[in-house]
Amino acid sequence: MLNIIVKTFSELSLQELYSILQLRSEVFVVEQDCVYQDIDGKDEKALHVLGFKNDKIIAYTRIFKPGDYLEFACIGRVVVSKNERAFKYGYDIMKVSIEAIETRFKEHKIKISAQAHLKSFYNNCGFKEIGEEYLEDNIPHIAMIKQ
Repeated sequence: MLNIIVKTFSELSLQELYSILQLRSEVFVVEQDCVYQDIDGKDEKALHVLGFKNDKIIAYTRIFKPGDYLEFACIGRVVVSKNERAFKYGYDIMKVSIEAIETRFKEHKIKISAQAHLKSFYNNCGFKEIGEEYLEDNIPHIAMIKQ
C-alpha cells in the first residue's frame, strides 16, 4: 500500500528532500543514462507529491500551478523506483497529483512532457498527445494534455 502526501518545498524535511533527489537521480540520471540538470531551481515553487512504502519514498511527482512553470498546471518528474513498478504505483501517484491540482489550484487543464514510450500509461491517466514527438535530454518526448 502506498501512503501519498503532498507538501510544499518548505514543508519537506531534509531527509525527504534527500530521498526525493536520490530517487530522481537513480532513475533519470543513472537508470536512463541521461546527464541533465535535475536540480533546476524550480523545486521551490512546486508542490511535491511523495509516495511512501515502508517509510521510504518510492514514488514521486512535482506539480505546478499555471504560470509557475508552464502556462498550464503541470506535472513533472514522475518517478517510481524500479523495484516497485510492478505494483502500478505510477497510477496512484498520478491520481493524487491530478486531484491535488484540481483541489488546490482549481484547475482541470494539465500539461505534461511525457517520455514517448510512456504514452499509453499517460493515456490511461486521461492525457492525450498534442503535437509531434521531440527530443528532450536525448530522450523522445511528447506533449500531452488532460482537460
